[in-house]
Formats: sequence, C-alpha cells, structure tokens
Amino acid sequence: MLATVSSAALQGIDAVTVQVEVNSGESGEPKLILVGLPDAAVKESEDRVFSALSNSGFKMPRTRTTINLAPGDLKKEGPFYDLPIALGILDATAQIEPGVTRNFLIAGELGLSGETRAVKGALAMALLAKNAGKRGVLLPAHSAREAALVDDIEVYPVDSLDAAHRFLTGQLPIEPLGRDAFFAAAPPRPTARADFSEIKGQQTVRRAVEIAVAGSHNILMIGPPGSGKSMIAQRIPTIMPEPELNEFLEILRIQSAAGRTLSGDLGFLERPHRSPHHTISDVGLLGGGSIPGPGEISLAHQGVLFLDELPEFKRSALEVLRQPLEQGSVTISRSAGKVTFPCQFMLVAAMNPCPCGYLGDAKHECRCSPTQIQRYRSRISGPLLDRIDLHVEAPALSIEELRSEKEGEDSATMRERIARARERQHSRLAGSSAPANARMNHSQLRRFCALDDTLGNLLQQAMEELSLSARAYDRIRKVARTIADLEDADAIDARHLLEAIQYRSLDRNLFY
Repeated sequence: MLATVSSAALQGIDAVTVQVEVNSGESGEPKLILVGLPDAAVKESEDRVFSALSNSGFKMPRTRTTINLAPGDLKKEGPFYDLPIALGILDATAQIEPGVTRNFLIAGELGLSGETRAVKGALAMALLAKNAGKRGVLLPAHSAREAALVDDIEVYPVDSLDAAHRFLTGQLPIEPLGRDAFFAAAPPRPTARADFSEIKGQQTVRRAVEIAVAGSHNILMIGPPGSGKSMIAQRIPTIMPEPELNEFLEILRIQSAAGRTLSGDLGFLERPHRSPHHTISDVGLLGGGSIPGPGEISLAHQGVLFLDELPEFKRSALEVLRQPLEQGSVTISRSAGKVTFPCQFMLVAAMNPCPCGYLGDAKHECRCSPTQIQRYRSRISGPLLDRIDLHVEAPALSIEELRSEKEGEDSATMRERIARARERQHSRLAGSSAPANARMNHSQLRRFCALDDTLGNLLQQAMEELSLSARAYDRIRKVARTIADLEDADAIDARHLLEAIQYRSLDRNLFY
C-alpha cells in the first residue's frame, strides 16, 4: 500500500517541500530501502524509526518497504524525516486511516523509545506550510514553539510518535499553540545587564557610538589596550531599539536554520550580538559548507557584528566582508546549489593604533618602527576602511578618570534618543527597503541629504584636504543626516556636517 506524507528540507534559511513516499507490501524479505539522496543522518533513520515503532507498540512491516524522499535530485540531510517516515509506515500498513496526514506538514527526530526531539528550521517549515495551503504542522514540542510565531497556520506540538498517532486518529485532542507559547517558554530577560553608565570618560567615543547605532552605521574604534573599546562594544546592545516583530522573525529564521534556538538562546525581542574570535575562517565568517549554512555575518543580521583586534583577522576573511557590507546579503554557490543569506548588520570594530598598542600614548613609549606600524595597519585594506562610516580614537584613560565615582549617562537615556531618531528615519524611509540612514540608496541620498552651496563647498574642501574617496563622500552625508535626526532637525546644517567629517579623520592618508 502506498502512503505519502509532506515534510521539508532546508535550503539556506528557507524550507522546500519534500514528499515522503512509503510503499509497503512488496514481495521479498522484510527490510527497509531508503532512496532520494539521503545523507548519513537520514540513512540512520531506519534504525531509529524501527525501534520507535516497536517501543511504541505498533506492528512492524512484514514485507519489503521502500521509502522515497522526493524530489530525488535534492540532497536530504538531518533527522527531519524520522517522524514523517514512521507515520508514513503506519499509513502504508493500515495502522491509521489512509490520508489523515495530507493536511499537515510533519517533521521531527525520534528517539529509540518513540519520543520526539527538536529539529532546526521549524519557523521556515511553518512558513512553507502556510504558503502551501496546509492546515497545520506537526512538530516536536520545543520546535513547535518557534513555529507558533507564524500567523494563519495551526502548530501542533507532539512529544512522541504515539501522541502523533493518537492525535491523527482523533484519540488525543491537542490545542494548536499561539504566539505567546514562544515567549512563555523563553528564558527570563537578564535583570543585571551591562550599562553605559559604567563607562568612565570616553565622551567622544560614546557620542560616536550613539550616532552609529542611531543610523546603523559601521564604526571603528582605535585606541591603546585598556581604553575601554571592548567594554563599549559589549554595551551597544543595551542602547539598540528592540526589533519589530517582522524583524525578529527574520532574525529567528536565521538562528533557527543554524539550530541556535534549540538551546533557548533567543526568547525575547532582542537583536543578536556576535563576536567571533580573530582565528575564524572565511567560511565561518561568510557562511558555507558542502550544504551552505549561515555564517557569523548572517547570524548578526539586524544586530551587531563585533570584530575585536581587527588587524589580527586573516586578510582574506576581512576582504569577504566588502560585498555583504555594501549589499546587505551574501550569495554562496556550491555544488549542492546556490543560497542567499540576508546580512544587514552593524559592524563594530576595534583595534590598537600599532602592534604594541601605545602609539600616541603620553605615558607609554611606543617601540614600533614606522615600517611595523604601516605593515600592521595595511592589513585593513582601503576599500574595507571606506565602508566603515565612523572612525574614532579612544585615548587612554587618566588615573583621575578611573578613580572618578561619577557615573556617565545610562543606556536607557541613550536608547530613548536613538529610538526617536530611528522613528524619524522610519517615517522618512517608509515604503522602502532601507531600515535606517546607513542603508539609503542613491536616490534617497540625493533627496534626504541634499546640501546647499555653502555646505557643498565645505564638504568639497574636506574631501580634497583629506583625500577621501567617493564612497566616503556619500557616507559623510549619511552620518550628517543621522546627527541631524538625533537633534530632531529637518535639514542638515554646518554643525552636523562638520561633526560627520571629523569621524573620517583617520581615513586613508592619516590611517596608513
């Protein structure tokens, strides 16, 4: 008897339909034949499924059973298909009513006892089921919680093969999960969080960081060891506005495809903050693998990617950032196919001014030669430097600043100003794909960052004296627009433009 159960496979962060076809009753000795380009994890489903069926009290097939995962030219990986294969066998052997699974998309790993285990990509599967016109999805309980964030699709959590069987046969009523189920099961938001009030001094850096977050601009901090660059970067998430639900769903789709939500990493509306070590490979940063998966730049989508000790990263790893920084997406081509991942992140980078770290420090002597300094800084290419909107120096703190008990402005106050600036940007850029000033296209730049003759001449003079690139010309105007937004100004004036220009003072000539 032939039975068909709908399941899914992940391609990047999206799910595609896989039909699990089970044909039982064939002549020959009892055994299971699995076809359809399965990987090792899928091939092992045979042992897991047979043990789960036996331990759940179901009859085993007494004839040869063929299972086909269609389409046959799509590589199948992971343990997604244990539950649909088991239910397909029950359907093909008349242990459930024929066709009761047709209105559901089903995925899940099975333990040997028949209990279900979470799978990655549940959110993408729920979106696929919605677009395919299915009534709902059957998923392991933990995976079902994130799938419940999708509207207009019923999500049924099942904790075992027996529970799925009884639900499909009408013996066990299961209420579909609502959106609140995801947040109810989430870990509590930390109460004691790092705060900008703990930062001593560094008013210039604090101001630059506030501008960067307000407009989602990339920023580079240069200063000696102990000047607070890493402390400031760690506190940037505390001043970022909470993502809207559609932004959070984008974030969660990527995290889910990478399997991160299985451990409860994300459970409340928060933007990601990724901080990879400088030994990371190109693939780890960009994404890839034999079956392409998201890298750090995609896991930082709608959030922050912090690269500490920037010159210590491999040159090739830094160079792969150039296109994603410009386009907000990355396309990876492999023999298994071509996949595009979104990666609209805010780059926050920190570095020392020289190999020893003390160039320009009044209290420590720099022992680096000019050649060593140039070689150290040349690890960061000019085109990459052009794509960083703000360059700011973080000088060493004095003893008086370190001893001061006076607290700086807290994160909540900074976040309120940033939220107001973001609201102005959303209103101005409504209907476009640009979420903030840093993502404005050329037509929006001409419209919203127009300069009169006086300001145009001022910027031209700065460009000539600092030998700035054409890309820097546009980025200065975008930063000036963000500064104006922080002051609730409708137009850019000289103060905004001059402040934006000073954040390019470490551009190519001076930097190298």
